[in-house]
Amino acid sequence: MIETILPADVVAVDTFDDPPDATLLPEEESIVAKAIEKRRREFTTARHCARAALARLGVPPQPILAGRLNEPLWPAGVVGTITHCAGYRGVVVAADSKITTVGIDAEPNEPLTNGVLESVALPDERVHVAELLEARPEIRWDRMLFCAKEAVYKSWFPLAQRWLDFDDAVVTLRPGSAGASTGGFDARLLVVGPRVAGRRLTGFSGRWMVEQGLILTAIVVPVSAPVRPARVRETAGTR
Repeated sequence: MIETILPADVVAVDTFDDPPDATLLPEEESIVAKAIEKRRREFTTARHCARAALARLGVPPQPILAGRLNEPLWPAGVVGTITHCAGYRGVVVAADSKITTVGIDAEPNEPLTNGVLESVALPDERVHVAELLEARPEIRWDRMLFCAKEAVYKSWFPLAQRWLDFDDAVVTLRPGSAGASTGGFDARLLVVGPRVAGRRLTGFSGRWMVEQGLILTAIVVPVSAPVRPARVRETAGTR
């Protein structure tokens, strides 16, 4: 499903259930050895989808281990991202000769629980979300903002190798035409980003879709993509 908002240079594999034939490789078992069953199923299906996606890039089956912040460690020459929520698991991979970084996230099209919006959104973002909810209440724009910020973080971390707080980037959601189930968003970094191909990273642009009760967001940065100028404040992006 998520391929709808992705370019041709990436490979996506997603599923709405946990296939009974999904298994882990021995090296991956230790990562979820003490996990509850729900977490284990999510992890196993995500690795199953990841190997299917890598196969379409010509990469042979191999363990996908986890880094210091639980990020997936992809084979050499590959960039990728994983997401899972209730009723959905998705993986996107690409050759790093074509794609610099990629980030996706999936969330139910449901309101955020009380207090979450205040903890993840800047004041201007909360105003922006309220306006969108009034105009198009069938889409949970509060959850959309959270989902977009998760995609921003997943795109940021492989390049910066450091944490990014929710208030370290300001996101503007673009709803598209009336009634549209897809649109876009822009994220402007409020911290100094890393240099990518000799240029300072200052933000991301992405796309979103709403379908089958889910919100999906995706950021894909091609190797040749320009880095958009933006003002930044000189602080570290950690938490």
